[in-house]
Amino acid sequence: MKTYENFARVYDELMDNVPYEEWADFLQTKLEGYGITDGLMLDLACGTGKLTTLMAQRGFDMIGVDSSVDMLQIARERVCGKVESCLYLLQDMREFELYGTVRAVISVCDSINYVTEEEELAQVFALVNNYLDPGGVFLFDFNTEHKYRDLMGESVIAEDRDDVSFIWYNEYDEEEHLNYIDLSVFVQEQGNLFRKFQEQHVQKGYTLDRMKKLLDQAGLTFLEAWDGYTAEPAREDSERIVIAARERGKKVEALAK
Repeated sequence: MKTYENFARVYDELMDNVPYEEWADFLQTKLEGYGITDGLMLDLACGTGKLTTLMAQRGFDMIGVDSSVDMLQIARERVCGKVESCLYLLQDMREFELYGTVRAVISVCDSINYVTEEEELAQVFALVNNYLDPGGVFLFDFNTEHKYRDLMGESVIAEDRDDVSFIWYNEYDEEEHLNYIDLSVFVQEQGNLFRKFQEQHVQKGYTLDRMKKLLDQAGLTFLEAWDGYTAEPAREDSERIVIAARERGKKVEALAK
């Protein structure tokens, strides 16, 4: 899962098509519907902290966890809501640790797809359940198997800008349900001189049914699933699905002891 080492410095520029404001509005609305309007929230695999910052500006006390030093360095430079910065922790989502429980956990930009072993994903979900307050809510998105297999597989995405360009090769392994991404980025450094760096990313395609089973296995209760960040329910041909799940198993009295 060690990725984004070089890509971190151009990540925000190349991902400027992601509607983070809309996603933050969606998440806030859903959380309010579950009775969560403030308090501690964890942004799992927070990256450069864009969404972390937006949720802090909406009144939440944010903790960001990510396994990339480079991404967190950028995140820590952001002004985060009512305070100078959010709390950022350098940790792998498969074994993260918090100082206590939180009211909600969020994870966006298909970060969950980077966990390619189902046993490890069940462990991530179990940790989320462990660190949620009684009745706390987990909201996350993931790219579907349909998206990787039918839309992205064997495709090439390229973009040429003035100071940075990239070529993105996708190759999907149907047997393993894995999408291999070979990324080449060209960054302008001086005049017409561009520096090239390469990374490989691997993501696993999941189905909604499989996610429900893994959530249940981890002790979380599935609530709802949407077709991306819309009000529409998830469909078989959804490319990105957002799921809401709730903590189960804790009692307020036990937590207070």
